Amino acid sequence: MEHEAVLVPLAMMNALAYCPRRFVYEFVQGEMLLNEHVVEGSLLHEGVDAGGRVWRDEAVQERRVYVWSERLGLVGYCDVVEECEGLRYPVEYKKGKPNRWRNDHVQLCAQAMCLEERSGGSIGRGEIFYFSVRRREEVVFSAELRAEVERLAVEAHRLASGGGLPPPLEQRAKCRECSLQPLCLPDEVRLLGGVGVEGRGGEARGGRGGRGGEEGRVVLWETWLEEGTG
Repeated sequence: MEHEAVLVPLAMMNALAYCPRRFVYEFVQGEMLLNEHVVEGSLLHEGVDAGGRVWRDEAVQERRVYVWSERLGLVGYCDVVEECEGLRYPVEYKKGKPNRWRNDHVQLCAQAMCLEERSGGSIGRGEIFYFSVRRREEVVFSAELRAEVERLAVEAHRLASGGGLPPPLEQRAKCRECSLQPLCLPDEVRLLGGVGVEGRGGEARGGRGGRGGEEGRVVLWETWLEEGTG
């Protein structure tokens, strides 16, 4: 598949892998909330954002490398493309620490697939440097991870072309860690949509006059699907 009208930034693949609702807010609606974590991350990135070529031990680093894929409809920058012992691979820099959600892995793999399309070569792995722990994590670009990038690229273009605003995730831990929580208001949306929110005793409670539990989730999903296809 080739996409001519819209090219999705590689950074937005990270947002989509984390939460489709976040992707729509940031990419489709252009909403971005700045907090201390976002600002600190931008400041930490200044070194690699400056561009240029440097040597790190036995490796040569090209910083801020522009890449794209017509097939996937993706475009953006690799923080660093490193070459060492004949191997060339992307390195991404992140403020935080390794997490369980794999959205950073999706972004890095998407960068590698763009690099492969531009160079014609094959890239088997990449690395993510996390400032919080001051170390790199190796990411293997498995067939499963590549398939996830392909799937998310299709979903990104569907949402960008008017796929509607997805409902909040059921994974509330992601909501707690998200900078867009004050804009998204996931708990409030669940209540208004009739989706149960766990109370202190662990029971689900619906909004005033709404329906909680599985029935409420069905209602909210049906509303979203109608908006996305209407």
